[in-house]
Amino acid sequence: MDHISRVGVFVAVVKAGSFAGAAQTLGITSSAVSKQIQNLEQDLQVKLLNRTTRNVSPTEEGALFFDRAARVLEDLKEAEDQINELKSRPRGPLKVSLPQSLGIKYFGDTIAGFAAQYPEVELDVSLEDRLVDIAGEGFDLVVRIGSLKDTSLVARRLADCPLVLCASPAYLTAHGTPETPDDLTNHNFLAFTGNRGPQEWRYSDAAGKTGQVSLQGTFKADSGEILCRAALQDIGIVLLPIFYVAEHLESGRLQPVLADYTTFPEREIYAIFPPNRFQSTRLRLLVDPLVAESRKLPWVT
Repeated sequence: MDHISRVGVFVAVVKAGSFAGAAQTLGITSSAVSKQIQNLEQDLQVKLLNRTTRNVSPTEEGALFFDRAARVLEDLKEAEDQINELKSRPRGPLKVSLPQSLGIKYFGDTIAGFAAQYPEVELDVSLEDRLVDIAGEGFDLVVRIGSLKDTSLVARRLADCPLVLCASPAYLTAHGTPETPDDLTNHNFLAFTGNRGPQEWRYSDAAGKTGQVSLQGTFKADSGEILCRAALQDIGIVLLPIFYVAEHLESGRLQPVLADYTTFPEREIYAIFPPNRFQSTRLRLLVDPLVAESRKLPWVT
C-alpha cells in the first residue's frame, strides 16, 4: 500500500475512533489497518495515535496531521469528481447574475446556447443592475462592471468597459454642448442610483490630470436601460457603461460629450466567483464561452 493510501487509512481511523470501525469502512481487516498505521508512523518518525483497549485517539502531532491530511484527501476526491464529471454530462445547480442590458444584448445567446448544450444543469439567471451579495445570495458567478475592491473574491477579466458621457443631438442643440467638465453643472444629469454613491463624475484629461465634478438633475433611476431611453428622449446628459449606448453612438442617436476626457478610474467587465478553491466543471463550461464572446464585443479592439 502506498503512502497516500496509508494516509487514507489513518484518516479513517481518526474518524471512526477505532481500528475496527475503520476496517469496516475500508473493507479490510483490523490487523491490516493496524499494520498500515504502524508503517505510516515509521515513515513519519512520529507517534500519531494513542491506543487503548477500547479506542484510539490522535496525539497532538496526529491531530495536526489529521486536519491537513483530511483536507488533502477531500481535495483529491473533488479533483477526481471533476474529472469524472468531464467524462459525463455536467449536472447540478448554477446560479448566475449579469447586468440586465449586457446580459440580454451581448451574452444572451451564449447563455441560452449553454442551457441547450447542457440540459441537466439547473441554470438560474438573474438579470439586474444592483450589486448583489455573491456569497450571501448563493451566486456561483456574477458578471459585473467596475474596478475590483474586494480582494477576497476571485475574478477573471472579460473586457474593457469604458463609461461614456453622452446625450442626444437634440438635447445638445437646445442646451449647448459642454466644453469643460465644470460646464456639466449647468446641465440636467440623468443619475444612476444603483451604486448608492454620490452623483459626481470623476475624470482624467489627456495629460492624465484627474478631477471631479458634482452633478445634479431631475431624473434618477436604478436601471441603466431606463436612463439610456431617457437620454434618447432628449431629457439630459447621461453617464453609462458602453454596452448601454454603443449601438446608439454608432447610429448617431446619442453623441459623446467631453470626448477628450475619460472616466476615472477605468472600468472593466469581470466574471466574479465566491472565494472557493475549486470551481465546478459546469461553471467553467459556462465561463469559457463568456470569455470567448467578450472578445467579440463591438467596442473591444
